Amino acid sequence: MGSTSLHIAMYPWFAIGHLRPFLYLSNKLAQKGNKISFFIPTNTQPKMKPLNLYPDRITFLPITVPPADGLPPDAETTSDVPPTLYPNLMTAMDRTENHIDLLLRDLKPDIVFFDFAYWVPKLTRKLGIKSITAAIGYTLVPVRQRSGYHSEAELMQPPSGFPDSSITLHPHEARFLAAFAKVKFGSDVLFLDRIFTSFAQADALGFWACREIEGPCIDYLVSQFEKPVLVSGPILVDPPASTFEEKWVEWLGSFKAGSVIYCALGSECKLTKDQFQELVLGLELCGWPFLAALKPPFGDESIEEALPEGFEERIKGKGMVHGGWVQQRLILGHPSIGCFVTHCGSSSLLEALRSECQFVMLPQLIDQIITAKMMAKSLKVGVEVERGEDAGLFTKESVCKAVRAVMEVDSEVGRLVRANHAKLRDVLVSEDLQSSYIDSFSQKLKHLVG
Repeated sequence: MGSTSLHIAMYPWFAIGHLRPFLYLSNKLAQKGNKISFFIPTNTQPKMKPLNLYPDRITFLPITVPPADGLPPDAETTSDVPPTLYPNLMTAMDRTENHIDLLLRDLKPDIVFFDFAYWVPKLTRKLGIKSITAAIGYTLVPVRQRSGYHSEAELMQPPSGFPDSSITLHPHEARFLAAFAKVKFGSDVLFLDRIFTSFAQADALGFWACREIEGPCIDYLVSQFEKPVLVSGPILVDPPASTFEEKWVEWLGSFKAGSVIYCALGSECKLTKDQFQELVLGLELCGWPFLAALKPPFGDESIEEALPEGFEERIKGKGMVHGGWVQQRLILGHPSIGCFVTHCGSSSLLEALRSECQFVMLPQLIDQIITAKMMAKSLKVGVEVERGEDAGLFTKESVCKAVRAVMEVDSEVGRLVRANHAKLRDVLVSEDLQSSYIDSFSQKLKHLVG
């Protein structure tokens, strides 16, 4: 190891929503002169290559995804399979253990970052390599592990000592978490056992977070884990300069400033057909022009066959539902965008916070649910779409209500979230803030290695 640089290996879960943040962090660390070996499924490399801003320092090392029962032969990431097959994909990832062992013996990195591959610390410890797990959520902590995840009533409340009492779960969310605690997620291992084993065995924990947003929660994590907790700061790396597609420039340019609703739920989220239709009908009900970038719902091959009857005719000239990839960062920066309906994924959330448009949250996963509550209840920078208490379903009316709350100029809620969002945005766009975080992060890595 050189005096000013480290060799760092990255092995994220086979999901675009995990690969991308790991690569964002890799770019920041490479910018500081560190060498990165990034383990990635072979055919997924082209999708990530444009986001590798330092190809001379970040090397993609292809990983062949082994076969697993029920897994299609060409499946590499969660975007290739339905959620019911995620455990099968995790089993396949677990079967790369011997390959990763050989790579680590050959590469001899100083540190390995990982998330769901809970066996990584077992390999690194034998080789004198440090390991850091990228932890998820603020409520997956030892005090909750000891009390268990069985009581829905207990799960509705934050864990003991949690600093934000406003972050409580609805009954349907607590049921979801309780059920998830019993899910076997690959290789006959419970998901929570996988996560807590990673926490226990890794040399340190890493969080995609910053104190300006989550300060008290970060302090809580430090008190909960008897090991270093490293905080990345607001990492969002600008991709190489690209030209905004003319069709979007022309379409968005035909509307007034701040009048368009943009809706996107990430690269992998699929809704049921009923919920998909409620969402697009809710956007229509708002009365403003809208652009929705969504995946077809379960059971449908295309967006067109999933839309409600007569919908396309009614929204002509004022609404669009697009099933392909879009230039989200450029869309959010367009002056016509007034509201962003997001699932609260880590990258999308930072893009929302750093944009000038307001945002509405429609979280899908448990970590997104917690984050959305923090944004809506604690920081009051956005509005979450209301769901039914029993089944946790949203309606077209609840989608419309949330959007109007942030879009209408005379809305009391809208005035509050706009003011709070503007203050936080001014902090997050500071280049000095991002630089100071990554400098501190890099120094803590060197201290960990010794």
